[in-house]
Order: sequence, then structure tokens, then C-alpha cells
Amino acid sequence: MATLSGKVAWITGGGSGIGEAGARTLAAAGAAVVVSGRHREELNRVFDSIRSAGGNAEYVALDVADAREVQQAADEIHIRHGHVDILVASAGTNIAGRYWKDLSPQGWGSVINVDLSGVAYSVLAVLPSMRKRREGTVMIISSWSGRFPAYAVGPAYNAAKTSLLALGHSFNMEEGPNGLRATVIMPGEVATPLLKKRPVPPPQEEMDRMLQPEDLGAIIRFVAELPPGVCLNEILVSPTWNRAFFGGSESHKEMNA
Repeated sequence: MATLSGKVAWITGGGSGIGEAGARTLAAAGAAVVVSGRHREELNRVFDSIRSAGGNAEYVALDVADAREVQQAADEIHIRHGHVDILVASAGTNIAGRYWKDLSPQGWGSVINVDLSGVAYSVLAVLPSMRKRREGTVMIISSWSGRFPAYAVGPAYNAAKTSLLALGHSFNMEEGPNGLRATVIMPGEVATPLLKKRPVPPPQEEMDRMLQPEDLGAIIRFVAELPPGVCLNEILVSPTWNRAFFGGSESHKEMNA
């Protein structure tokens, strides 16, 4: 059912994982989707698959850590479509040398610039037109560690994802009166390529029991389809088999790696 027909959705980090799943579900609901990310081959693959399924898609390659590139992409989208109704800020990264004993200023910056600043740049790029139309939905993909800091992800990732929760609530405080809304989605472990960057990647049998990207895609569509007068401020979601509740052994393995 084309519940989002006529809507334009921009998904950062749309070349894989949660962003890709969100792009697919929004396109299936009838939205015109624009996926962006750093790797053209991944974006082209997502573009082709959505178009092959009958969806409306295009892509723009960019690095969300570069405010100028983000603004240029937003300008291009507005020229072609006139507006952005839905922003899904899903771009994220982490590094192997993530713990204090290994962390460098460059590593810290590479995580903060993408996971926090990249989200802010994306929101800033669409905000003026959303305010002018008094309509817009922003979804910020944070993490379980945005609510409960986790050893496994390291201090930079913990700091960025925690800050995203404050960013989303600040958006609603200021922009709710203008008809805009933000939802901060905080998933527990999701079986995406990002997990392969951990010092000790989880085995496949454990990844199979985690949240899957398609689970988050369904949540993204649900939020997008809410009546415009409804703001779901935050969503904390985990796999039923949640390693955060009983996974101390995994943390110790990574600490000693």
C-alpha cells in the first residue's frame, strides 16, 4: 500500500545495513527515496534493487562528515524534488582501536565527525525547507549505547550515540511548534557490517540471533507513517536474545584483545 506516495525521503548511510533497509521499506510504501553514502558501488546496488522492485530511487555520494558535501546534496535534492519530507540519519562508523588504551585523537575525530556531527549537518541541511512547509519527520539512528553506554563500542561511539539522544530531544523542544518531529531510534545489536569492525567480531551464530536490518526497516516505516500530529520521541529496541543483559563474557574477551 502506497501510504507514503508523494513523500520524499533522504537516507544517509543508505548503502548498507539499517539505512539500506529503511530505504527499501520507505520505497515500498511509495516514497521517492534518495540514498547517500561514501561508496558509489553500494549506493548503486541499493538503487538498482529498489528500482527493480518498482520503487522510486536515486542516490548521491557524499561524506556526512563534510558539512559542505551534505549541504550540496540537500540542495540537489531540493532542486529535483522541491522538498524533503523524511530524513533518516543512519550514517555511522566505529574503529578497531576504540578503547582508551588504543584511541588516538584522529580515531576519536573519525567517529564523532560521522556519528554526531554528520547527523547535525544533515538535519541542518533540511531544516529550513521543513520549517517553511511546517512539515517534516527526522529519524536519528542512535544505539542501545545511547541509553546504556556499553564497553564493547568504546568511548567515542558511546559519547556520540548518547549525544544523539540529546540532539533529538532538543529538536523536538524547538521545532515541535513548527510542525516538525524527531524520533531517536536506539537499537541493540543489529547484524550489520559495522559489527565486523569490532576487535573481536561476534560469531555468525550470535549475529543470527541479533536484530536484523529488516527489523529496523519496519520500525522506520512505522515512524514515517504516523499521523503528523504524533511524535514518537524515542524508541529503545533490542533483540529478544539480548547480549547486553548477559554478555559479560564477550566484553571481557574484547577488553583483553
